[in-house]
Amino acid sequence: MTPPLYSIGDILSATAGRSDLPADTAINSISIDSRELGPDALFVAIKGDRFDGHDFVEQALANGAVAALVSRGGGPQHIVVGDALEGLRDLARAARARSRAIIVGVTGSVGKTTTKEAVRTVFEASGETHASIRSFNNHWGVPLMLARMPQSAQFGVFEMGMSGPDEIRPLSQLVRPHIAVITTVAAAHLEAFGSLEGIARAKAEIFAGLEPGGTLVLNADHPQLGVLLEQARADGISNIVTYGEARGADWQILAIETAADKSFASIEHAGERHSLVLSVPGRHMVANATAALAVSYLAGVEIAVSLRALAGFGLQAGRGQRHTLGPAERPLLLIDESYNANTASMRAALEVFAAQRAPDGRKAVVLGDMLELGGQSAELHASLRDAVLESGAERIYLVGPAMAALAEALGHERVMAHTQTAAEMGPILRNDLAYGDAVMVKGSNGVGLSVIVASIVKQFERS
Repeated sequence: MTPPLYSIGDILSATAGRSDLPADTAINSISIDSRELGPDALFVAIKGDRFDGHDFVEQALANGAVAALVSRGGGPQHIVVGDALEGLRDLARAARARSRAIIVGVTGSVGKTTTKEAVRTVFEASGETHASIRSFNNHWGVPLMLARMPQSAQFGVFEMGMSGPDEIRPLSQLVRPHIAVITTVAAAHLEAFGSLEGIARAKAEIFAGLEPGGTLVLNADHPQLGVLLEQARADGISNIVTYGEARGADWQILAIETAADKSFASIEHAGERHSLVLSVPGRHMVANATAALAVSYLAGVEIAVSLRALAGFGLQAGRGQRHTLGPAERPLLLIDESYNANTASMRAALEVFAAQRAPDGRKAVVLGDMLELGGQSAELHASLRDAVLESGAERIYLVGPAMAALAEALGHERVMAHTQTAAEMGPILRNDLAYGDAVMVKGSNGVGLSVIVASIVKQFERS
């Protein structure tokens, strides 16, 4: 019989809480959303920016939660602690302390979620794997994901994000990874750091939680590699593995070929070459997969197993997922990149789109603002001009006030429409797009382009 994730006794021991529930009561899932409860659920009433989970405790219990971790109250199904979020962190620490899994932490300005998913895909081919879902990578998402890790897991993969300094350090110290990955350093959240070096040093906070004798896996294809290596030396870390196209990388990417829906590359490591085939396009996807190869090798997974697993690796919603909508003989191709954007990911997505042909019509791009770029926002938006033109897009649609700089750089005659909001752009696209077209939608999540994606899918999925 599979043991429970926790007993009430385990939770009381980890959190120093108090409860009238029997100590042997089983808890098999943890949630902070009263609407999304798994079996034998513990609802954790954390206080967020917009909502206080304590307002939803009774709803969670009515929906079937076994218990609620609260910092106020005292009902028969309550576990009362000083602070519910800190109680969740205590559970995360307990899960990590009892685990014998190989733990991987992933951060980076671009590609961290995709790399995390690539590592998860490879590990799942080798043993029981627990990984962060979606982008649960912040001060509550990481402890929630860690607290959910079963004792039986052989591998754990956790994503760590940030919007300012001193955010990754406590997350890494909670996760305590054996392997820490930094995918790249680029101009994301630039207004909080002032420079790329500042972003690099913030990403290097992941080093703080690295287990003794652990290994760093670093992308060698960005100018801030030296900053990361300098910080690693200062932190006394000697086990460092690099990957990328850069000459001398430990896992060197050679001979990349990309097609509309595939990528091919040779990966050289320790004097041997390996053929990497992916069912997704893009040089950046090759880099993400190579990171997963390096990580899995360090974790003891055979390279052949990793390569087979990566051959079936797919993209997630909002991160390059492709929708073929409508009649098979003349569909509309929609590429959904609506989840996030900075200059590096914009250029990578536009490069992939350049290799894409429309099924039987025109190519179009819908580009939304890149947020949190501070005083360099206008310059960085305008810098996308050449990448947009080289993508082959015949119709260009821009969303958000910051995109005015790109509209100016392109020349307004090239821009079909520029609106301030996604809601304003929706009707324009519904009238302009047609079956046979290929359209890519990309922008920062806060711009809300996912609404446009959903409306296009709804309109064109009917054949």
